[in-house]
Amino acid sequence: MKKFFEEFKAFISKGSVIDMAVGVVIGAAFQGIIKSLVDDVIMPFISLITGGMDFSSWYVVLGEIPEGVENNLAALKEAGVATFSYGNFISAVIYFLILAFVVFLLVKAIAGVKGLVPKKKVEESAPTTKKCPYCLSEIDIKATRCPHCTSEIKE
Repeated sequence: MKKFFEEFKAFISKGSVIDMAVGVVIGAAFQGIIKSLVDDVIMPFISLITGGMDFSSWYVVLGEIPEGVENNLAALKEAGVATFSYGNFISAVIYFLILAFVVFLLVKAIAGVKGLVPKKKVEESAPTTKKCPYCLSEIDIKATRCPHCTSEIKE
């Protein structure tokens, strides 16, 4: 059992696990910003384009509406009436697409910033050997005769 906890401690203290945890926490906070962007900024414009319709109010009643219950989603849900709320699904899809697009832009921006940092240039050293054109053995770059086949190397 002690070995198990030692392995767990080693796993949890790795940098990648901590980075992932920080990413999840920031992602959760970022989700609230995107939800507000979708609900408070984008959806009203989409509603305006579609003639004032609110996607979240799009639903289909699956069954009969009891007498005395208003025909709106909140009242139907409160009364326990089964509804197919496809408007909420449409909102969730739009929300997801916007969130994915924003994350894509962030990743692209971070990759661009990383690209701005100059990388150390690896200088290629001059070759020190070459192949003999006759026997294809590897020989010193300055050799004028192959030590393997004794052919004269002309350049």
